[in-house]
Amino acid sequence: MSKGGVRARLLGLCTEGVPAWAVALVALLVGGLLTAVLALAAQAFYKQQLRQRFELLANERYNRIAGRFDEQQQRLDGLRRFFSLSEAITPQAFNAYARPLLQRTLAYAWAPRVEAAQRGEFERQASVYLGPGYVVRDQDERGQWHPAALRDHYFPVLYAQSGELPGLPYGLDLAGQATSGAALARALGPGSMAVSGSLAMFDTTSDARGLLMVAPVFAYSRSGGAAVGYVVALLSMRALVSDGQLVAADDNLVMRIVDPSGLHGPEVLFDSQNPVAPLALASNQLLHLADRHYQLSIRPSLAFMQANRSSAVLAVSLLGGLLSLLLSVLFYSLFSQRQRALALVEQRTAELRVSEQSLRGTHNQLRSVLDAATQVAIIATNLKGVISTFNAGAERMLGYLASEAIGQLHLEDLVLPEELSQRAHALSLRYGRPITGGQAMFAETVQAHGAEPGEWTLLRADGSQLVANMLVTAMLDEQGLWTGYLAICIDVTERRRVHEALAARDRLLEKLSAEVPGGIYQYRLDSDGHSCFPYASMGLYDIYEVDLQQLREDATAVFERIHPDDLERVRRSVRYSAEHLSPWREEYRVCLPRAGLRWVRGEATPEVGEQGCTLWHGYLTDISDLKSVEEELRTLSVTDSLTGIHNRRYFQERLKSELERAQRDGQALAVIMLDIDHFKRINDRFGHAVGDRVLRSLCLRIGQRLRRTDVFCRLGGEEFMVLCPGSDAEQARQLALELWQGVRNVPVEGVGRVTASFGVAGWRRGEGADALLLRADAGVYAAKQAGRDRVEGESA
Repeated sequence: MSKGGVRARLLGLCTEGVPAWAVALVALLVGGLLTAVLALAAQAFYKQQLRQRFELLANERYNRIAGRFDEQQQRLDGLRRFFSLSEAITPQAFNAYARPLLQRTLAYAWAPRVEAAQRGEFERQASVYLGPGYVVRDQDERGQWHPAALRDHYFPVLYAQSGELPGLPYGLDLAGQATSGAALARALGPGSMAVSGSLAMFDTTSDARGLLMVAPVFAYSRSGGAAVGYVVALLSMRALVSDGQLVAADDNLVMRIVDPSGLHGPEVLFDSQNPVAPLALASNQLLHLADRHYQLSIRPSLAFMQANRSSAVLAVSLLGGLLSLLLSVLFYSLFSQRQRALALVEQRTAELRVSEQSLRGTHNQLRSVLDAATQVAIIATNLKGVISTFNAGAERMLGYLASEAIGQLHLEDLVLPEELSQRAHALSLRYGRPITGGQAMFAETVQAHGAEPGEWTLLRADGSQLVANMLVTAMLDEQGLWTGYLAICIDVTERRRVHEALAARDRLLEKLSAEVPGGIYQYRLDSDGHSCFPYASMGLYDIYEVDLQQLREDATAVFERIHPDDLERVRRSVRYSAEHLSPWREEYRVCLPRAGLRWVRGEATPEVGEQGCTLWHGYLTDISDLKSVEEELRTLSVTDSLTGIHNRRYFQERLKSELERAQRDGQALAVIMLDIDHFKRINDRFGHAVGDRVLRSLCLRIGQRLRRTDVFCRLGGEEFMVLCPGSDAEQARQLALELWQGVRNVPVEGVGRVTASFGVAGWRRGEGADALLLRADAGVYAAKQAGRDRVEGESA
């Protein structure tokens, strides 16, 4: 054989002598050509993938920002409806409503319309609410504050709610600022909104700029006319886009928001300022906020390019070149391996002789190990299933001697025939071909390489049965060929009996818990604050409508179901119970996706668990029906059954609370007492049924003329009382005159004209309820003495 060439057989084709270097060179050239084609395809795919990733990121970022713009409009519109539907809103009510809305919003404010003639009185009343020194003021270009100039009307900030950053100053007249005044002028009609141009923050120590979004508020009772005020939101474009934080340098996108309608041309409202990647990728979108449109420009950043840098082309080139080189080397080496293979055969034969001697010693050692495993049955078979190894553990477990089993029994003879037949039938259906009973034991071993043990019912020599966990694996020789099977059996009869007892106990517990109204649970609170429900009966799903498997890992979903007004109280009671190991009892509301608002009562007893955790064992039950009955009973207890208005009991409760409020806040309070004239004569002449109709008719006419804050009650018989919070004696007398005219001018069907005598009394500081009612009763008495059908004001 020459050194430069050999006779080769390649891919089953016989060729003449070919030099080894020529075969290697051809393989190298073909590999290089394929590598170049793959590298070009990888580069094109990378560019397409890069564009798709950028478009996906840009659309997601645009949708997020647009959604936040819509949220700001919805929150401001909700604040507008809050003012439109309420006649009087206190600072506390405003703060309670506006504080939860401060999400990416710097501040909310309420600016009522104040006419020039009302300015002084408005400033005095605002000082009572907000503290002395409240004035309607303007801020000049240097940031200095001074009282607002004379105008026909003002829109000063009366209520304001802000986060950590400076908000809107109290008393700021929005109509006095050019930028905010222009926004007010554009938002004039019901349902309209307007956004101002960029303006400096009102904190002179900051150079930040923001936007004002305003919405007019119209009185609910009016159908037209000017707005009674504006609700205002102070916005920061940076807060809306990036949650108020600086954009990280590793952000994948470069964002820029421009206001094309700025006073001095297009104005940049936001610029992320992170480096732009040198890629021909861009996304331009249009954002809408109230009556303005903004241009959003999105470009990929250097961080995007670095995060999506692909080494596929380089890898394909290097790998392809390396594979081509290796393939050429492989072809070269194949032609010189035959002689080396012959030499290796001779060497291997000598080594096998040595291995044979070693195997004899290993076999004896293995037999000793098998006989030592007395608690585990180890059974080996040949490919036909005939037992070839039967250790001492198998003799002890199955009752056969090794001499009785080896060469005499098959492995299938040790298994219950009915069970073997069932498994053979199931495997036949699974694999779509007939499988005998003997093959059923090894079929799954062939498919899954014997990785999973299974439970089998084994037959002992005396005919008794036992349940064993049997793992069947294939035995391989040095060439990887199957020589037989190895079965390892462990008696699990006792363990199975224990598991069945535990399962029966669990089923009993489930049945008992199913009969208990509500849900039984175990709640765990770890020292790090994590909580879960290790056990929860099915009733807990009806209570919270949360997947029980989720609750076993995390209890956060339960607290998300609790009504926001009750959540802090429930958390506080749980913490108190954990700290003092005292029983936990609570009633609270939950908001469910399907059942809606429900009332829940819970009780539990805590104990200290492992690793410092606290465990509660208790139950929860739905008490919504009980709460409804309680509310109905309370309504019935304070309602007059004949007229449908409040009764004496309710009047006494409200009078007590209103007197305490008047004494505490220095507010006015008055009462109106009325008595139907000659009511006994009506009953005697027309009957009590007609008398009842007269009472209902009078209550209907009086109730239609009262304010929402007034309280109308029946003291008994034909005596009625009107409680007027916030009204002095003169205002109550004017209201009594209206009620008197309404009663006497509308005849009652079947009776005719019905009149009443009215007495009015205003509360005096330091006076009690009895004295106030006595003076009102004296007024009624004076009206009757003067001839009835009249209103007697308060006497000195």
